[in-house]
Amino acid sequence: MDSKEAADASCSAHNLPIYPITMYSFYSLAVVVACYTLLTLSRATSEPVIGPPAYTVSAGFPTSVFSSYYIPPAATEEPQPALHDPVLNITYPLNLTNPATIPDTDDDPIFYPQPAVNVSNATAAALVQAAIANITTIIRTPGSSNCTKCQNALEVAKSVAEVTPQNVPDMLVSLCEKFKFTSNASCVESYAATNFGAIWTQVLAFANVSGLDGKYICNHLSSTFCSQPATLPSNTTGLFPKSKPANATAPKPSGKRVKVLHLSDFHLDPRYAVASEANCSSGLCCRPGVHATGFTLPQVQLPAPLYGAFKCDTPYYLGLAALQSIGPLTGTSAKDPVAWSIYTGDLVSHDTQNQLSRAYVEYAEYSIYDMFKAYIGSPIFAVLGNHDSNPEAIDAPHSEPDGLGQQFSWNYDHVAGLWQQNGWINSTGAAQARLHYGAYSVKNQYGLRIITLNTDFWYKSNFLNYYNMTNPDVSGMQAFLIQELQAAEDAGERVWILGHVLTGWDGSNPLPNPTDLFYQIVDRYSPHVIANIFFGHTHEDEFMIYYANNASDISRANALATGWIGPSVTPLTNLNSGFRLYEVDTGSFDIYNAYTWYANVSSFQTIDPAVTGPTYEFEYSTRDTYKIDWPASAPLNATYWHSVTEAMEKDISLVSTFNTFQGKSSSMTPNCTSEACAKAKICYMRSGSVALGLSCPKG
Repeated sequence: MDSKEAADASCSAHNLPIYPITMYSFYSLAVVVACYTLLTLSRATSEPVIGPPAYTVSAGFPTSVFSSYYIPPAATEEPQPALHDPVLNITYPLNLTNPATIPDTDDDPIFYPQPAVNVSNATAAALVQAAIANITTIIRTPGSSNCTKCQNALEVAKSVAEVTPQNVPDMLVSLCEKFKFTSNASCVESYAATNFGAIWTQVLAFANVSGLDGKYICNHLSSTFCSQPATLPSNTTGLFPKSKPANATAPKPSGKRVKVLHLSDFHLDPRYAVASEANCSSGLCCRPGVHATGFTLPQVQLPAPLYGAFKCDTPYYLGLAALQSIGPLTGTSAKDPVAWSIYTGDLVSHDTQNQLSRAYVEYAEYSIYDMFKAYIGSPIFAVLGNHDSNPEAIDAPHSEPDGLGQQFSWNYDHVAGLWQQNGWINSTGAAQARLHYGAYSVKNQYGLRIITLNTDFWYKSNFLNYYNMTNPDVSGMQAFLIQELQAAEDAGERVWILGHVLTGWDGSNPLPNPTDLFYQIVDRYSPHVIANIFFGHTHEDEFMIYYANNASDISRANALATGWIGPSVTPLTNLNSGFRLYEVDTGSFDIYNAYTWYANVSSFQTIDPAVTGPTYEFEYSTRDTYKIDWPASAPLNATYWHSVTEAMEKDISLVSTFNTFQGKSSSMTPNCTSEACAKAKICYMRSGSVALGLSCPKG
């Protein structure tokens, strides 16, 4: 056993990661001294040192983070800060976020396609009634398959959308209620004009509903209507400006390492109501007006604690506790901050669509970025998540007809302005973000190129993806990615790609064709240009491996790139709150270790807020947890992760360990101890596209 192995063994035996020795007053001094003597001898001086094993936030609220309040913080109530947005030059009103005044309608502008002809109101009403009757006949007439019936019904609905688009949402609500597709309330939430009805009207007007578009729409509505179409192989002929260089390899490391913070899925809930129901039967809990199964209002089964709960989004108290913990736990400070930070999307809480608005999205964007600036300090490179829009998850390609390609420019303009004002990107990057749906490409102070993407353009719940489905890049988002990667290759730069919705895993979140295209792009520019890829969205701690040649040979030799899926700050659903730090080499921009921390949400019910706040504690070191035959001088790259999956195949207890960390050590995480579960998860880890994920066994 060499000195490095001895150090690891000594520290691992006592659960000690690399912390300053002064932080271990509660451990045996002899053990600590022995452990750190070995570590001092074995580790390079350039390797970053992190902080203590746990940090408990002080009681109370850090009131200085906001300049003024409508409602000040209290042990029995979340605060309501009075926020002035410098980009919009507005102060957000109290009734936008006050849990006592949650709106139930969205008054934002509604956009429809241009009608092909002008008709009278009477003619429009008659057309709608005839369409409802026709669709009813189609559905009730036996003989045809469900898929054929669905597409025929879409043809009828399309004829209405082309002539009288403003009447389509009410028609869809009526049909939904008539055939009991969902509950009446859900029908309204899905198809009312102010919710998603106007968006579905655009889709019907522009989609080829009798072809591939129609099959995807019907499959989205119900898998019993049409099966999901097979992935169309991406046509890469002429796609890339240049061929991949022969013997392309990653650059050598510099030997100097820095700390990089990864935050994801904050999901701030400024409408969080302390003492409301934390175990509600449906929807977002910890809100007024919700109740547990078997209870009626005003009865409460499980009162929402001040710091959050498993079925709730992040209250201000929890979000700021996480941010206050980052410095002490990571061994950073205002004078010695992390080198840079990445945020992989989702700022807004999981409200129903009728409670959302542009203003509510903008409020979350400003508030969270302002808190980040106060507590993190270093450049933060952020992406938009599917919740960071209104309607939720919807983004329109610039090419959408009738001038509808700019209907979400309000959001891109806002975040670009905030990012530039905070000094995270410059005016050129902000101009890119305004043009490319909030995406941009910038080179940071260490020479790493960071390319961000708006992944709503491969997210299955962005309904505006459901026309022209034969084109995997209607928005041009991936053409932008290719352009920037080619420029990086020509300049000899390394790249990190940041997105929100992951491209694979079990294949349940994205669409097949765009993710297949992304896979080809990763293959072309890895491993020499793309160093790492990062996502969020699932709220869980996961990873994916991308392989050469479309994963036709899944092996160590063909492992090209890793997709790191960051843990969420929000506990929703049944998870702990967490964040991660990477050790990154400043020459290759590879990751050499990753550290993850969490707060035990199960403990929040017993916290006395007059005495203390929550505790964030060290969860695990990636390199120390997955002890494979891997050199200390080698990065945690795709080859490493494939080797980890091989070790898991031999010892499924490693999958159980992964499963525990996947839920951030939550007491609510289901076990994964069976061989079937282990095989499924290993397959997901090796699946960077929908096609690969859907081919995995279920476990």
